[in-house]
Amino acid sequence: MVVLNRIYTRTGDDGSTALSTGERRPKFDLRIEAYGTVDETNATVGLARLHTGAAAPVVDAMLARLQNDLFDLGADLATPEGKPVAWEPLRITAAQVERIEREIDELNADLKPLRSFVLPGGSPAAAHLHLARTVSRRAERLMVQLAGQPDEIVGTAALHYVNRLSDFFFVAARWVNDCGAADVLWVPGQNR
Repeated sequence: MVVLNRIYTRTGDDGSTALSTGERRPKFDLRIEAYGTVDETNATVGLARLHTGAAAPVVDAMLARLQNDLFDLGADLATPEGKPVAWEPLRITAAQVERIEREIDELNADLKPLRSFVLPGGSPAAAHLHLARTVSRRAERLMVQLAGQPDEIVGTAALHYVNRLSDFFFVAARWVNDCGAADVLWVPGQNR
């Protein structure tokens, strides 16, 4: 259970922050960057949901689940594997990866195959989902970089999940764009 009775603690005034293990790290630490970018992804999902609620309730319900998963992912990253803790750490699971894959497949079944790349845009919901896609890709790059560091472990399921996440946002953006009919397609060399 999380209890937040004070928002500021002054403990970060020195430029450090605490992982859930209590270990303090500089705020520019790669692990902090990774879960901070996961949090940023979650905020972009919140923006997308301003446009999906009544217009696309199926996608909105999926996004609500993803927002909760993104907090799970942040908790996973904030608790480095291999560090002793007095509780069972929250980790992303294979079941969460499988669910997002099913939801991608469900939405993609309604879409025609692409014959060109899609430019971010179309509807407001799609534009925000494309923003979520790009931010989640940055989170993935940071997580992969973190996993490549000595003495830093990132769970396999967490890496799989963040990789599927950008795929979900891409497919969901097309789906909310009238199942692809309102997609803005790239025209190579159009403005030469």
